[in-house]
Amino acid sequence: MKLISLNEHLEKTSYPGRGIMIGRSADGKKAVTAYFIMGRSENSRNRVFVEDGEGIRTQAFDPSKMTDPSLIIYAPVRVLKNDTIVTNGDQTDTVYDGFEKGLTFEQSLRSREFEPDAPNYTPRISGVMHVENGEYSYAISILKSANGDPASCSRYTFDYSAPKAGEGRFISTYMGDGSPLPSFEGEPLAITVDGDIDTFTNGIWNSLNADNKVSLFTRFIDIETGLYETRIINKNR
Repeated sequence: MKLISLNEHLEKTSYPGRGIMIGRSADGKKAVTAYFIMGRSENSRNRVFVEDGEGIRTQAFDPSKMTDPSLIIYAPVRVLKNDTIVTNGDQTDTVYDGFEKGLTFEQSLRSREFEPDAPNYTPRISGVMHVENGEYSYAISILKSANGDPASCSRYTFDYSAPKAGEGRFISTYMGDGSPLPSFEGEPLAITVDGDIDTFTNGIWNSLNADNKVSLFTRFIDIETGLYETRIINKNR
């Protein structure tokens, strides 16, 4: 698969919705992830990311304007020992609880399906990064309706062992704008990973549609030590 620039891809995509990127820094020393949310409605745009322990959660920027918290208030990032879980919904908790019970990433998500937001049936996208004893691997999942049919759920998991330096994968909920919104199709995109955490973070944020972007989370995890750096950008301040 040909490597592409994530920033260029985002600049060309009018509405990717929510997106997860996971990969490895160019120097090979860091496990890298990013998660962003976008919104078209006032309710979706009325959010910020806040730190919550080793992870993050969404919360209303202006609680008086929150009309429906379902599907938009959740913990996108949670950490359990050597695993960092990143998702676009409350399935973060499903994976976390599954890991505590000894289930795999894929097994944990078998109890879930796409979001019940007809007619879009937004896919649930999820990722997990495992960093332990100087070794690093990750996996990405998407749960989506069968071409918009809510009676059928398709589940795909992509597993990446010993990822190459300077490379990553990206998946989003949508392929672009539309009515209904077109779900992501195919294998996660192969992307280049360049620069330090600030260059990486600013590049993604500046590439997202100015009207629709809401919040961005990024993290660089040292593969040898497990120590990490995090950045959060919120449009609402």
